[in-house]
Amino acid sequence: MPQLGLLPRRAWAALLSQLLRPPCASCTCAASCHSQVAEAVLTSQLKVHQEKPNFIIKTPKGTRDLSPQQMVVREKILDLVVSCFKRHGAKGMDTPAFELKEMLTEKYGEGSGLMYDLKDQGGELLSLRYDLTVPFARYLAMNKVKKMKRYHVGKVWRRESPTIVQGRYREFCQCDFDIAGQFDPMIPDAECLKIMCEILNGLQLGDFLIKVNDRRIVDGMFAVCGVPESKFRTICSSIDKLDKMAWKDVRHEMVAKKGLAPEVADRIGDYVQCHGGVSLVEQMLQDPRLSQNKQALEGLGDLKLLFEYLTLFGIAEKISFDLSLARGLDYYTGVIYEAVLLHTPTQAGEEPLSVGSVAAGGRYDGLVGMFDPKGHKVPCVGLSIGVERIFNIVEQRMKISGEKVRTTETQVLVATPHKNFLQERLKLIAELWDAGIKAEMLYKNNPKLLTQLHYCESTGIPLVVIVGEQELKEGVVKIRSVASREEVAIKRENLVAEIQKRLSES
Repeated sequence: MPQLGLLPRRAWAALLSQLLRPPCASCTCAASCHSQVAEAVLTSQLKVHQEKPNFIIKTPKGTRDLSPQQMVVREKILDLVVSCFKRHGAKGMDTPAFELKEMLTEKYGEGSGLMYDLKDQGGELLSLRYDLTVPFARYLAMNKVKKMKRYHVGKVWRRESPTIVQGRYREFCQCDFDIAGQFDPMIPDAECLKIMCEILNGLQLGDFLIKVNDRRIVDGMFAVCGVPESKFRTICSSIDKLDKMAWKDVRHEMVAKKGLAPEVADRIGDYVQCHGGVSLVEQMLQDPRLSQNKQALEGLGDLKLLFEYLTLFGIAEKISFDLSLARGLDYYTGVIYEAVLLHTPTQAGEEPLSVGSVAAGGRYDGLVGMFDPKGHKVPCVGLSIGVERIFNIVEQRMKISGEKVRTTETQVLVATPHKNFLQERLKLIAELWDAGIKAEMLYKNNPKLLTQLHYCESTGIPLVVIVGEQELKEGVVKIRSVASREEVAIKRENLVAEIQKRLSES
């Protein structure tokens, strides 16, 4: 009979419920019946309790862990991006990972169905944030901020089918830069495009192109082609897929699934296959249909001004006016843009990556007003850097080249060749830490010197400070260069200054 004290709580409950039941009608001895039942229940429950859980240890679909090596690469990318944002005068900020669901709904068009909803928490219906833009607009409205230049780095969540090889995840990091406030036309917009160019040039991902369009041109195009106004947003989301699907497939979706007349779809097709520079803007200003639409004319006029500023910034050759660019999010109201790599630099044995856009953004002048009780608008324009896709490219390149990554920044290892020197090592390393020097020691009372030196070589630590019996007697320590293996004796009181000097020269 098993020991009752060892049973889990659920087994006790099951046993008790069986024992409290009346004996069966055919049974002549209640005690014997209960005893048999108890034995069967105990055996069954113990068997279940002893079995190992049958599950696979893995991360949820569309998510991933990042190793220390990957984090080093990721942090370098983020440092470059954030330093560019700061160079342009942006302030950092953060918002909660989840928002009230009502704050996020009806802001993303068809993307609203991809939001992660949380269970009712204390009477509040919540959703994980889908991007960083809508929470920023909510912040501006809630705090009555009329002017702000900010950057924000944080995770967002989208319940879509992940394509890991293309850098698409359900949980991913976004790096946003936004300018909020009433300013003269196209000056902030041009700066956003300049920032995108600076970041993509700095990351050295290869040649790239930034497609630009204007939501007013898109809506004007739909109007002159005969798209019913009620279908503008849904047709816009179809056009937004042209970077992933052929025109014939997009046309089929608009006609067969969204009920657009075939001749209207064909008129749209004539426009969305046009792309070029400022000369195309001039051409569209003369277009017999578009030139009759007030919205389209406003958008084309702003694009013409934008190209003037981009020329002054020296980046006009990186920009293409592309009528197929639509940006599916509902909140865009003016200029929109998207950066794509023209090719991913490949080496022998490397598969070219199809990663889609690596940065995107646009103007959203009405979003803040959607949160303001009085509908007061704060014009905004911004951009988002696709960190995950960029990281995939950089990571693959490093794998092919065999480039090694240091996962720590340790500058000095405090070591000893003798036993019973833990106290001296602890005093030494505390002195280095207090001086701001990045130092380590092995967590053993009496480590072997060879083990300590091998640790330095395997982790890339450049210097070793060695203290032993002779050094202690003479009031010195030895500094060893791991690369050259040269050792120099230094007076104990000069140790910090000497290490700082060496580190500044390296």
